[in-house]
Amino acid sequence: MVSNRPRLVAPLLLGALLARPAAAGRAHSGDGQTVRKELPEIDGPQAPVAPAMINRNPEGKATIRAVRIAKPINLDGHLDDEAYSTIPAISDFIQQVPREGQPATEPTDIWVMFDDATLYVSGYCHDSQPERSVATEMRRDHNNIFQGGDNISVVFDTYYDKRNGFFFQTNKLSALRDQAISEGQQLIAWNTVWTVRSAETRDGWTFEMAIPFKSLRYRHPGPQVWGINFRRIVKWKNEISLLTRMPASYGNAGVSQLQEAATLVGVETPGLAKNLEIKPYGLSSLTTNQAAAAPFSNDAHATAGGDVKYGLTSSLTADLTVNTDFAQVEEDLQQVNLTRFSLQFPEKRDFFLEGQGIFAFGDRARISAGSDVPIVFFSRRIGLSAGQTVPVQIGGRVTGKAGSYDIGLLNIQTGRKDAARAVPTNFSVLRIKRDILRRSSIGVIATERVETSGGDGTNFAAGADTVLRFNDETTLTGYYALTRTPGVEKDDASYRGRFDYLADRYGIVLEHLLVGGGFNPEIGFLRRTDFRRSFAQARFSPRSKTSKVVRKLSAQGSFDYVTAATSGVLENRTVAVNLDAEFHSSDLAGFDYIHDHEFLPAKLILAPGVTVPAGSYTSDKLVASYTLGQQRKVSGTATASWGTFYDGTRVETIYTGRIGFSPRFSVEPSITLNWVDLPFGRFTSQLASARFILTTSPRLSMTGLVQVNAAAHTVSSSLRLRWEYTPGSEMFLVYSDGRDTTSATPIGLLNRSLVFKLTKLLRF
Repeated sequence: MVSNRPRLVAPLLLGALLARPAAAGRAHSGDGQTVRKELPEIDGPQAPVAPAMINRNPEGKATIRAVRIAKPINLDGHLDDEAYSTIPAISDFIQQVPREGQPATEPTDIWVMFDDATLYVSGYCHDSQPERSVATEMRRDHNNIFQGGDNISVVFDTYYDKRNGFFFQTNKLSALRDQAISEGQQLIAWNTVWTVRSAETRDGWTFEMAIPFKSLRYRHPGPQVWGINFRRIVKWKNEISLLTRMPASYGNAGVSQLQEAATLVGVETPGLAKNLEIKPYGLSSLTTNQAAAAPFSNDAHATAGGDVKYGLTSSLTADLTVNTDFAQVEEDLQQVNLTRFSLQFPEKRDFFLEGQGIFAFGDRARISAGSDVPIVFFSRRIGLSAGQTVPVQIGGRVTGKAGSYDIGLLNIQTGRKDAARAVPTNFSVLRIKRDILRRSSIGVIATERVETSGGDGTNFAAGADTVLRFNDETTLTGYYALTRTPGVEKDDASYRGRFDYLADRYGIVLEHLLVGGGFNPEIGFLRRTDFRRSFAQARFSPRSKTSKVVRKLSAQGSFDYVTAATSGVLENRTVAVNLDAEFHSSDLAGFDYIHDHEFLPAKLILAPGVTVPAGSYTSDKLVASYTLGQQRKVSGTATASWGTFYDGTRVETIYTGRIGFSPRFSVEPSITLNWVDLPFGRFTSQLASARFILTTSPRLSMTGLVQVNAAAHTVSSSLRLRWEYTPGSEMFLVYSDGRDTTSATPIGLLNRSLVFKLTKLLRF
């Protein structure tokens, strides 16, 4: 009975979405005349009166004006179009760090303009010492665009809800980095179609962005009131400044705190038109697998499919995918796991990344991998099984905003793959969130997994959550969820409550979490089950006002207490102390002491021939780390730790970094070494990898990855060529192989594949 419920609800809800929000969002009457929508009240200073471009208030808030231009900007990075001589610049950025609230030491001039189809954002980043300006990255969407040099970002809160938005970033190399913003969190893998060009000058650098209105989502066509903010980073000073005043406590993510953004007026967006995108693909491959039950070599395969995106309204989008293929996705980096818990790998597939923030439940988007907090919907459960891809035959999704509601609806059908032990399965997800108060929300979620081949594999999960933000520092979050699985009748609930006070100088976190023994969201992720956790953390983080070396010190202590939910047996009792130092150079140093008492409910196999018996164990660990700022030629983090470990000792060293030979070529090495000496045996664990990156332009790159796992006696390698030959249209050539170092031959081939994929974006 349970499994029928979502399949009945989802089509009914989808029908309602297709009808009601579309009507509510129309901005044209039957004779084609525009119907003027009521604009929201400006939250901040009133709109500037021409020719003024900006109006500020004493609190650091601002309202700026966009200007319509008669002809498109010649996008070359040089500010020589007529518009720049007739439209005054917007300037006077405000420091976030190192001197919160003070004027920026390096001037920045910006312009916001538009025509019938495109929004233009341009700027002049003045620099008193341009020879010290740094830019190290050209790869599309790479974090080093932000961490590794001077850059500028712009965010748009197109719904003017202080919660959701779009982020665009570039540097003086014309790099492109875009993200969606949901509840202050950056969804780094979101992509859209836009263009940017930059140019160096004698006293800095300039840029011009062109963002088609089709690439954005907003409430309705016509006159707009949006949120907007700019963030500039001068890396050689490690200075961050924004258009509006930003508390230092927000750190690098401050630009995504849309409640602190300025207001943008004057923009007029075009009508809905067709708002249709079609993206077909063609693929061919050669595959060898000597480890299969029936080994094969050079198996040729060709297929085709595609995605369709249709704007139901200017803020609500429907997506359809047919015969989805993810051959272009980068290979996961291997990890060393010496715990009894499963590892979580991030989602990298484009189809599942758009709208990801809407589907996040229980404020889970703010929680890093490795947390005990369960994920009710984790898209990597779809189309992946036993470490292999599973055919995604067809899928549909509706995401976006309708009034005060964020809406996400997903249905995916996957096929059979015997090698991955996967049977035809249908996955459904329904997510609705409602904005309440000024910056808070409440929501519900429901997921269902049904085997459609006649099997009895069915799983249903549902829950409700809330995020209450009282001010910039104080947040209360919570959720309650339950699951239904055949044969499991009790202990199928989970709930969580968390209080955060996160000011710049002080911080307090209190949390209580329960996951029942029968709680089993099969389209989700559980690191552990059947436990109750209580957690407390306190932090003191003073900023130096006189030191020329140290910018900020931080001392933090935490207490973590975990018991089995069913029996009440103590599983973990952890006390941790952390000391950090942040330097003006952007380097970081850290020192940690961790005391842990752990109960193993069952034996744990750490390595061949090394098994830890069930029982109670106490350990103490010291960890020291140092991070070199990514603007350096050689950067990265080195970590060393020593401690007791299951009645023995464990020594670990880790280095993950980057060697930048030039902005076009770099190497990213990583090595993890463990020496474990236990009463039950001793072993070493060695994992090394290196990624080689060649970037000839922001839209053309080649990456190679080699991974050596000495403990597993494997070597894997891959080579990936990505060319965005026109915005939104891509070509991929991907080679990968896996080899066994214990084979009778020097390096025995396990598997190999060569894939060519071509996509084409058609916009109407």
